[in-house]
Amino acid sequence: MCSPTTGNDLGLTDRDHDCSCGTDSHAETATVISQDAIREHYLVDGMTCSHCVSSVTEEVSAIDGVESVKVALNAGGTSRIMVVSSKPIDTEAIRGAVTEAGYSLVSA
Repeated sequence: MCSPTTGNDLGLTDRDHDCSCGTDSHAETATVISQDAIREHYLVDGMTCSHCVSSVTEEVSAIDGVESVKVALNAGGTSRIMVVSSKPIDTEAIRGAVTEAGYSLVSA
């Protein structure tokens, strides 16, 4: 469960949107990408805060071959995730992970 952060604001706050779990957060994860890595982009609906980002990142990162996940949160709209992997990842595996996290992968 999210809880409001005290202390330093690291620039991750979206003060114009209320999160469904009670915080006003906007987050983007850090990524280190190797030159040989495969990069795929996906769109996800339903994310509203850093907790949402963490949930999706955790589930997608658990897929075999995934090296990192970068999420560009669009609170309350369609967010973009970039999955960096050492091998091709089936879209249905990404869809399953996003669904497991509680969100929806947008079909092309």
